[in-house]
Amino acid sequence: MSLNPVEGSDTERTALNTPSDLSPEATEVLAERINRLVADAYVLYLKTKNFHWHVSGPNFRDFHEMLDEHSEQILESIDPLAERVRKLGQPTLRSLSQILELASLRENEREFVSPYEMLVELMNDNVAVAKSMREAHGVCDDWEDVATASLIEQYLDETEKRTWFLFEAARAADIGGH
Repeated sequence: MSLNPVEGSDTERTALNTPSDLSPEATEVLAERINRLVADAYVLYLKTKNFHWHVSGPNFRDFHEMLDEHSEQILESIDPLAERVRKLGQPTLRSLSQILELASLRENEREFVSPYEMLVELMNDNVAVAKSMREAHGVCDDWEDVATASLIEQYLDETEKRTWFLFEAARAADIGGH
């Protein structure tokens, strides 16, 4: 095996092709699914951080701190997932436009969002991310990619915990009036 890129149009691609015992088809399919999870994580991170910055009202401190913790947790998941794509010998995301193209989640650009609406939107986004993670885990199972499945399991548990906290916080915000 040569570590030098092959001359020609595939030089750059060859330079990124980390060896794997998984088939080229498997690494391509797996990377596509993981890159979608990374894209959703970026959108969810930015939305959570945005709501952290703009939350207001009687439960400000609790919601502000919770959303900050959630955004940090989401951000911490991005690098290991992206590096997993590279370990598979595939390219990961390169730009914000690619992130928005691949993400299933949508940004929230409204000028004002009530705390209740923030919490419900983030709860629903986390539910959607959990569903995508389960689907990606199934793809990992299909290709016997235990390493990626293990990463997803960890982040799925964190996502379900965020969903639970957001659900309970939204109930508190709803009781307090939204």
